[in-house]
Amino acid sequence: MKVLHLLAAASLLATGAKAPEVSNQTVVDAPAGKLRGTTQDGLDVYKGIPFALPPVGKLRWRAPQPMPRWSGVRSAQQFGAACIQPEGKLSTIYSPREPLPMSEDCLTLNIWAPAHAKNAPVMVWIHGGALVTGSSREPLYDGAKLAKRGIVLVSINYRLGVLGWMAHPALSAENDRHISGNYGLMDQIAALRWVKHNVAAFGGDPEKVTIAGESAGALSAIYLMESPAARGLFQRAIVESGYMIAMPRLRQPVFGMPSGEAVGALVQQAVHAKDIAAMRAIDPKTLTSAAAAAGFMPWGLVDGDLLPEQMVTAFDQGKQAHVPVLAGFNQGEIRSLRMLAPKPPASAAEYEKQIRARYGELADAFLKLYPAQDYEESILETTRDALYAWTAERLARKQDSIGEKSYLYEFDHGYPAMDKAGLHAFHASELPFVFGTFDGVGPHWPAIPDTTEQHDLSNAMIDYWSSFVKTGVPAAPGHPAWPTFGANRSFMHFTDAPHPQTELMPGMFELNEEVMCRRRATGKIAWPWNIGIVSSPLPPKAPGCD
Repeated sequence: MKVLHLLAAASLLATGAKAPEVSNQTVVDAPAGKLRGTTQDGLDVYKGIPFALPPVGKLRWRAPQPMPRWSGVRSAQQFGAACIQPEGKLSTIYSPREPLPMSEDCLTLNIWAPAHAKNAPVMVWIHGGALVTGSSREPLYDGAKLAKRGIVLVSINYRLGVLGWMAHPALSAENDRHISGNYGLMDQIAALRWVKHNVAAFGGDPEKVTIAGESAGALSAIYLMESPAARGLFQRAIVESGYMIAMPRLRQPVFGMPSGEAVGALVQQAVHAKDIAAMRAIDPKTLTSAAAAAGFMPWGLVDGDLLPEQMVTAFDQGKQAHVPVLAGFNQGEIRSLRMLAPKPPASAAEYEKQIRARYGELADAFLKLYPAQDYEESILETTRDALYAWTAERLARKQDSIGEKSYLYEFDHGYPAMDKAGLHAFHASELPFVFGTFDGVGPHWPAIPDTTEQHDLSNAMIDYWSSFVKTGVPAAPGHPAWPTFGANRSFMHFTDAPHPQTELMPGMFELNEEVMCRRRATGKIAWPWNIGIVSSPLPPKAPGCD
């Protein structure tokens, strides 16, 4: 790695003034072009690196186009803009400290690398936000502490909402593959290709790449595991709170969901545009707001190309990437996502009545797992398991079935401010522990105590995650060995410390697997509100759902 260091504090030292922490500049000559970054505390940091041409004007709703090598030295000392997303009008636990600068010109990535690294393993982080919000520039995702464990951390942006996931018949007709939508996924693949071609210049090993993400970032990791276009671009996967949901199809309705192209036509009507050229001319913020008001929801589309089939089918048939996986979920996922859970009934008796009416011969098994005595908690756990816990175990089982190692976890850690707010181990609450960014959370996030106990847990998780990136095996010095999932259904239980255990929630996977299988067989999915007390009656037993 060719670098040039420039002492920024020299003039202060010469005059005897008190110098701040020494911060050097560094220049790297990568295949993409020369970049000027910052070296600080043993790391080289590069921000806002474009990995594709800006997807604006005629490039809106097109596959990302390669960025030609630039001339001269490009500054990489400031984060790029977040991709266009709805401007938050309500303060939530996930609200950032400051409004994110946004632009349609947003296809950038950031790199934290150990100074003088050579052939270091690489972790590519994909942010969450329901494919609607989020950015790689958020302080929560600062990669410094992970990079200090000897890995190169790359965080990426990708197009969001209607700009990243809308299909339309006219868009499909524009290309030889006759597909549209999935532009955000195309961006992620383009970023991975950029990493493969350039990361060696930053000290990374292009043949030792781990994709990682949380929530929609984890969903994206599952998409990438399915997509033939991503083969060979990564060798491991980390899936934090992912959800293996049913996807709409590009051209045909399925599971009660309209086709992606039909939804795109509805968006065109909502913005009163005569054609795609007119839609490309609409201000991106106006377009995003209008599409959201019309009910547009971004999902990956089964298009026979990037995503050839439903995720469940691809993994059942062993067509996914054959890579080791670290996957898990949080004990209180739904505590901060109560909009995903149905409103509790008036009483325990009413809860049991509803379950028995809807789950037939499986009602006893359902009520054993999700009892009426604590029905309000059971409703949250029902939704958590149908989305996140079932997905995590399904990933572990399916990777095991193709001979790949899998490691499962449950994050079940709380602290006073979190538990007082009724948010024990809520969705995404593991992130400041994985990144070591206690000071990177938003203003409404329950304050994490600055105590030895909290930092010890964070350091253990950073060690486990970085070890998996390096070797495919999560290990942390001074902490228990993390067993593979295997026949004992082993997992790591993160409470105040990591504890290896076996038999994750006996019966949970089996019940949800059968329910999901029956609904798929009859075409009655309607995720996510077809769960628990608001589900349609369970279909009869179907072939292949034993």
